[in-house]
Amino acid sequence: MPATPGDQAQPTVGFVGLGDQGAPIAQAIGDSGYPLLVWARRPASLDALDGTPFTAANSVAELAAGSDVVALCLPQDSDNVQVAMDGGLLENMRPGTILINHGTGLPSEAQKLTELAAPYDIAVLDAPVSGGHAVAVARQLTTIVGGPAAAVEKVTPIFKAFSKIVIHMGPVGTGQFGKLFNNALMMLNQRNIAEVLEVATKLDLPLQPLIEVLRSGSATSFALQAFGGSVTSENAAHLKQLQLIDMGLFSAAVEGLGDQARNVVDRAVDASNRLPELTTNIEANTAQ
Repeated sequence: MPATPGDQAQPTVGFVGLGDQGAPIAQAIGDSGYPLLVWARRPASLDALDGTPFTAANSVAELAAGSDVVALCLPQDSDNVQVAMDGGLLENMRPGTILINHGTGLPSEAQKLTELAAPYDIAVLDAPVSGGHAVAVARQLTTIVGGPAAAVEKVTPIFKAFSKIVIHMGPVGTGQFGKLFNNALMMLNQRNIAEVLEVATKLDLPLQPLIEVLRSGSATSFALQAFGGSVTSENAAHLKQLQLIDMGLFSAAVEGLGDQARNVVDRAVDASNRLPELTTNIEANTAQ
């Protein structure tokens, strides 16, 4: 049976969304001693928590009633609303508890989720994470939080179970803005890398030592270091699609600026489209 809220020294954390990012986050929470209550649409998804102590909830409503904090790590904003409303999450969470969204989405949708939760006296935090799957497994994510300071303070110890740093950006929605700007800049860095290597190719410079210089010198970036690690020719096409989704979110989030952000959006989208080609080029010139 799920733990009764309040009968543990640590708050019970309910978790929904055991995907590429969610599973290692949930593992870190459970391994850190927090009572972990998990609901999964497909029971097979629970296999990702093998070796981690947890209790499986039979429904979203059961998870909500048994949790002091509920964390969602779902693919889309619409999934959060579906679970929160149709799934019975909000109506079964106790007043004063906290709902966290670890997924990447629109700042306006973070506001919407907050408005839906307000009648239930539930605080909502948008807390997307940055770093990718390997960094999540290493429990070194950057967690970017928007929402009321008191709620952020309460759950920061939970965030620290899987984060190297927790940054409170400001009110609801700013966590999502922080994540989207982070993603946009990473893609712009990919574009810069591609352009620099194109110039070097035209000069017939040896690319292998040049790439080593760029990785080791002051020009380095997370984007450059990721090639050959978390970004490979095998997953570049998949990552391209994820990046294009992120840039769609970024574009929607800044649409109120009109054309003022157009250059950023266009360059980042171009970088995403060129990611498979760039990855292949770097791998070909760094092979031992």
